[in-house]
Amino acid sequence: MKTTTYNATVTRPHVLRRAAAEFVGTGLLVTVVVGSGIAAQRLSPDDVGLQLLENSLTTALGLTVLILMLGPVSGAHFNPVVSLADWLLGRRAGTGLPLRDLAPYLAAQVLGGIAGTLLAGVMFDTAPSLSGNDRATGGHLVGEVVATAGLVLLIFALGRTGKGSVTAAAVGAYIGAAYWFTSSTSFANPAVTIARMFTDTFAGIAPASVAPFILAQLVGAALGLALLLVFYPTAARIAGDVVVPTQPETTS
Repeated sequence: MKTTTYNATVTRPHVLRRAAAEFVGTGLLVTVVVGSGIAAQRLSPDDVGLQLLENSLTTALGLTVLILMLGPVSGAHFNPVVSLADWLLGRRAGTGLPLRDLAPYLAAQVLGGIAGTLLAGVMFDTAPSLSGNDRATGGHLVGEVVATAGLVLLIFALGRTGKGSVTAAAVGAYIGAAYWFTSSTSFANPAVTIARMFTDTFAGIAPASVAPFILAQLVGAALGLALLLVFYPTAARIAGDVVVPTQPETTS
C-alpha cells in the first residue's frame, strides 16, 4: 500500500489505513461506553452511583487498551478535537496532522462512533432510538469545557515532555477520573457526543443537548491549547506525534 509523507524524512501509513484505525478505535470506544452503560443500568438498576462507577472504570480500561492497540497506526486520536488541535498546533511548523488528512479523520471518528452505538445496541438487544437524556445545563457545559481543556492539555503536554510511553494509561486515567469530577461525566469528544445521541439508555444524550456540548468541547479545546502554549511554548514541534506517535513505514 502507498504511504503518505508528512515531511521529507518521515512517512506514515496511508491515510485510508489511518482513517480505518480511527473508525474502528472510535467505534469500539463508543461500544465500550454505551455497552458498559447498558450493562450497569441492568446490573445495578437502583444505584446510579454504582452505575457510574461501572461505566467509568470500564471506559478508562477500554480506552487505554484501544490507544495501545491502534496508536501506532493512526495516533489513536479517536476524537475530533484532538485531531483539530493537532492540525492547528502544527500547521505552521509542518508537524501536525496535514489538512488533507483532517477530513478523513473527522469523518471516520463520527461514523465510527455511530457504528459503535449500533453495535452496543445489537449486543444488548436494545433498538436504536434517540435519547431523551437532556444534559445541556449550565453546569454540564462548564464541565465539558473543563474536561476537554484538561484532556487536550494532558495529551500534548505528555508529547512535549517525552512521556508518550505513559499516554495510554494517563489518558485512560484522566477520562475515568473526569467521569466523577465533572458534572457532565466528561464526554470531551464531539464524535462520542453525536454517537451517544442514538441510544436512549444510561449513556445517552438528547439531540437538543448535542450542539451545546460540542460547542463547549470546542471552547475547552481552545482553552487547553492556550494553556499548553503558556506552559510549553515549543509544543508545536511534537504535533503529529499525538496521542501516540504513528510508526514510520518504508515504501516498497
